[in-house]
Amino acid sequence: MSGSASRLRQDRWGDKIRRTFDRVAPAFAANDFLYREMSRRMDERLDMVRLTPERILDAGCGLGADRLNLQKRFPSAAWFGVDQSVLMLRQGQVAEAAALGFMRRLFNAGRRSQISRLAGVIDALPVAGQSVDLVWSNAALHWLANLPEAFKEFNRVLRVGGLLMFSSFGPDTLKELRLAIAAVSGSANNRVHDFTDMHDVGDMLVHAGFSDPVMDMETLTLTYADPWQALRELRLGGSALARHGMPLGLTTRSFWLRAFEHWPKDAQGRYPLTFELVQGHAWKVAPRQHEDGRAVVNFMARPGQPPRRG
Repeated sequence: MSGSASRLRQDRWGDKIRRTFDRVAPAFAANDFLYREMSRRMDERLDMVRLTPERILDAGCGLGADRLNLQKRFPSAAWFGVDQSVLMLRQGQVAEAAALGFMRRLFNAGRRSQISRLAGVIDALPVAGQSVDLVWSNAALHWLANLPEAFKEFNRVLRVGGLLMFSSFGPDTLKELRLAIAAVSGSANNRVHDFTDMHDVGDMLVHAGFSDPVMDMETLTLTYADPWQALRELRLGGSALARHGMPLGLTTRSFWLRAFEHWPKDAQGRYPLTFELVQGHAWKVAPRQHEDGRAVVNFMARPGQPPRRG
């Protein structure tokens, strides 16, 4: 596939993702349990690192719900979120204003200058190079058609010594649903999103120039008495769009009734849904060579002078 054709395919996929999250934006806050749980686990990992960021980039921020915990942990840091869904950004801003109320907004007017939201895509960030200290991306990377390019972008915008921290879904996510669909249609690839293995993600981080990537995985299983409720939550949470096919909601009722017969049940007769929660972090280090292949040589500066880079 040529570069232009690949870019066109990525753009079309990006448009599909944007439309999906535009659609679910009004009800998203009531259906983002998984995103809140993944954010909580990411926040716990910050206990293990030493970092005092001045600027935090929340990549794929959605409503911006992670901001409060981040700014509670790093109260002096400026936060700005990037998301391709303008409606998600607006919905988050409106909800935040309503929660604060007039008097608190007036009291916090100065603090508001530390908060901003930008419309943009993760693999082509509208952010200057080496301008942030922490890139935070919660449950957004698995939507991308070109994950390696996103990691290169994160490396570009981070300052040397900066930290990338992210979460995503792994290949076992929705495995029960995938099995049920495949039993009816012969394949689940055109209806259920595909997810990247965490070992491949670790390799991508190294190739993007990151150092000491740490990856781990946990499994979370939700169970449902009603399989229709599971599908509704997936749609309203924006979590079930197929990479090469149609949204699950456009599949016929008769199709799903047949699929439910193949959906494995647990001992209590409930319908399980597995989510493989992948978490990772990595540091940006000084580059060892220029983009044109020339080696980077660092010279010790004389006392009182800034260091030079060759």
